[in-house]
Amino acid sequence: MVSVSNSGGGPRGTGPVIDTHAHWFPDEWVKLVEKDGARCGASITRQGENLTFKGGGLTSVFSNAFVDVDLRLAAMDKQGVDIHALSLTTPMVYFAPGHYALALSQVYNDAAAAAHLKHPARFVGMAMLPMHAPDLALKELERAAKLPGMRGLYMGTHVHDKELDDTSFFDVYAQCEALGWPIYLHPMDPIGMPRMKKYYLMNLCGNPYDSGIAAAHLIFGGVMDRFPKLHVMLPHAGGTFPALVGRWDHGTQVRAELKHMKQLPSAYLRRFSYDTIGHNDEIMTNLIRMVGADRVVLGSDYCFDMGHEQPVEIVERWPAVAASDRDLILGGNAARMLKIA
Repeated sequence: MVSVSNSGGGPRGTGPVIDTHAHWFPDEWVKLVEKDGARCGASITRQGENLTFKGGGLTSVFSNAFVDVDLRLAAMDKQGVDIHALSLTTPMVYFAPGHYALALSQVYNDAAAAAHLKHPARFVGMAMLPMHAPDLALKELERAAKLPGMRGLYMGTHVHDKELDDTSFFDVYAQCEALGWPIYLHPMDPIGMPRMKKYYLMNLCGNPYDSGIAAAHLIFGGVMDRFPKLHVMLPHAGGTFPALVGRWDHGTQVRAELKHMKQLPSAYLRRFSYDTIGHNDEIMTNLIRMVGADRVVLGSDYCFDMGHEQPVEIVERWPAVAASDRDLILGGNAARMLKIA
């Protein structure tokens, strides 16, 4: 357990405010891509305060605020956030061949552990693994689990052409279950990309759709039954899963493809956690009614423009949610899942 205080000036006196959806590109990771990324068609270029990543069919521009820890700490203090659960983001390391992806994962995990050691009250890490190379992923999981400050696994909603019910991932799931590590998901290369080229639909629609599809594979594919103690966090307020659960329930009752299901999909709502990036107070309030306040955790998507600049204020303005429940959402739930005291 990691002991922390309200060092970031958060509004709660009962425990730290914890942002579970906070992306980070360590400088060591950036430099490794700069040095060796060309071997797999990837690159990072710097222009002023911005960095441009190209690789795996993706072009992503991110500011130095994603890299610089001092800038991050200042932003956290301004937001009233005590702790970031640091995570890499799309395309993670899946763009790289196995052993290079392993090297990128190791550099990331070591950097996250170092950030925790330097700022133990401010950072914990979500491990990155080369999930497209399962044997290497399992070995790195065993190593990363021993690093200080590592508290869970960060994983895409799919890995290349494999959905999350693919049995090649099961050894990693089993080890996470044994460790008591949650798995936090993030959309990757959303389905239907050819139809979402305009209007930034790949993010506006694609990301939440992909989270819902990932949840469907975990439920219908029997992963949540096979690993009954495994906890999974869905980003962007669960994507389409909560809104479609009634349709999934109906399909389970009438479709032959789902006759293997032993219970309705709605029975799995509380097997997941959901972040606060719903961008609508009514949607978030309804989500809390559906799944319980103890299954919702603070998220900002730091520091992308599709996230929340003031994530704590978002939660504090929900008058229909009891103060005690807001405390759980701001930090209590994440502290329990990530073993932060």
